[in-house]
Amino acid sequence: MVAVFNKELLSWYLITVKLRETVESAIANPNQSPDQNLHKQEQQQSESLQVVIQNGGDGKFEEGPKSPESEWVLNIKDKLEQASQDNAANVWSKLCIYRIPHYLREGDDKAYVPQIVSLGPYHHGRRRLRQMDLHKWRSLHQMLKRTNQDIKLYLDSMKEVEEKARSCYEGPVAMSLSSNEFVEMMVLDGCFVLELFRGAAEGFKQLGYPRNDPIFAMRGSMHSIQRDMIMLENQLPLFVLDRLLGLQLGDPELKGLVSKLALRFFDPLMPTDEPLTKSDRNKLESSLGYATTFDPLSDQGALHCLDVFRRSLLRSGPKPVPRVWIKRWSNANRVADKRRQQLIHCVTELREAGVKFKKRKTDRFWDVKFEDGILSISRLLVHDGTKSLFLNLIAFEQCHLDCSNDITSYVIFMDNLINSPADVGYLHYCGIIEHWLGNDAEVADLFNRLCQEVVFDINDSYLSRLSADVNRYYDHRWNAWRASLKHNYFSNPWAILSFLAAVVLLLLTFTQTFYGVYSYYRPPN
Repeated sequence: MVAVFNKELLSWYLITVKLRETVESAIANPNQSPDQNLHKQEQQQSESLQVVIQNGGDGKFEEGPKSPESEWVLNIKDKLEQASQDNAANVWSKLCIYRIPHYLREGDDKAYVPQIVSLGPYHHGRRRLRQMDLHKWRSLHQMLKRTNQDIKLYLDSMKEVEEKARSCYEGPVAMSLSSNEFVEMMVLDGCFVLELFRGAAEGFKQLGYPRNDPIFAMRGSMHSIQRDMIMLENQLPLFVLDRLLGLQLGDPELKGLVSKLALRFFDPLMPTDEPLTKSDRNKLESSLGYATTFDPLSDQGALHCLDVFRRSLLRSGPKPVPRVWIKRWSNANRVADKRRQQLIHCVTELREAGVKFKKRKTDRFWDVKFEDGILSISRLLVHDGTKSLFLNLIAFEQCHLDCSNDITSYVIFMDNLINSPADVGYLHYCGIIEHWLGNDAEVADLFNRLCQEVVFDINDSYLSRLSADVNRYYDHRWNAWRASLKHNYFSNPWAILSFLAAVVLLLLTFTQTFYGVYSYYRPPN
């Protein structure tokens, strides 16, 4: 390291050294161009010399360029510091709107990605979804005109919860938007959602939209919009919608109304269409041992519309305690085993073992009972939106820690039951499955693909005890023999007549043989 007190003298010295080295290099390598020699000397000088200049003796030093290795170490330290800040801030605690993991979305990207309308930051600004932005601005203008309010009221209110809303999303996508862009997106998307909710409940005509409006009318495109709005990556925080609706109605602290409007809006996506009468509902609740139904809206802890929809599907009383199938000491810190997801045998095998199937009269599609060899399953309606609905519900249960796996358990249970189109055909014959797809093979393929990459713990399934009872019945040989006898000899009237004729013939033959032997040993006098 060299310390130089005269900057002008140093400059002339360096120029002289560089000229001398250039001339000597040119003499040693006459075939090499002067420009190449000069570049080589500058590179050697930058690698070998680091000069510290003391300006005017004031004690300030300027360091030369840092080595690549030191910059690499500093870069690693910066990343570790950022990781430390993320852990200290506990950024994952408020996360509730997730990106679908890549291992789940393989081959089914269309089921997770909106096709018409985007909500929130994950798909914000996509080219093929920009056409709906025009109608979003129309809905915002119509709402402000109807309420006679200023847009600044909504922008200021969203500014207050901006950080809380950002924390609901993961990844750099939400953070890449500026404060104004994020607030604008929340207000625009939120008001659009609320206009759809209120229009489905009150009527779009009452909100000021014409009868032939391309979006704000109950037309064919509404089903596709509903399917997009129920996707996990296309959610808005529920507290944002609550605040926006409260501002519209003059009650900023309003809670719960958005959830009720959402359930009414998403009702066509329900996987069952069998409503219960009041008497049937009372009988069902009495048989389950409780007097009042669980209301998913009574708990104000819902996160977004998909969570509200899931809670409404799972409204129930007490559930059976899952049965632990392995040793207790290994149950606490255990990873779910992909090899142990076979809850139950398929329909064909269960029928051969004597298990009967019956439709259970309830509007809770997940409610399954087994008693006296009869497996009672609620009616399930399968339509073109069922696949996307179940995939997003399963993805939410897989991603969110404070969430049970009830939907996943039911889907895997049905996947175990259905191995072939014949299984689907028999369940359809029993009234358990009603589908609007092309044929039974498509339904079987749908269930067999829903949980291909899903891993869950069968010991944490609400159907584990029921599955154990069915498997125990299946393993009992007498049940299989009885079922085989009934299937082979009592399946139709002609088989029964043939069986009776054979029995009568056997009895006559036995009687004839008996009298023949008897007359031989005791001849008549």
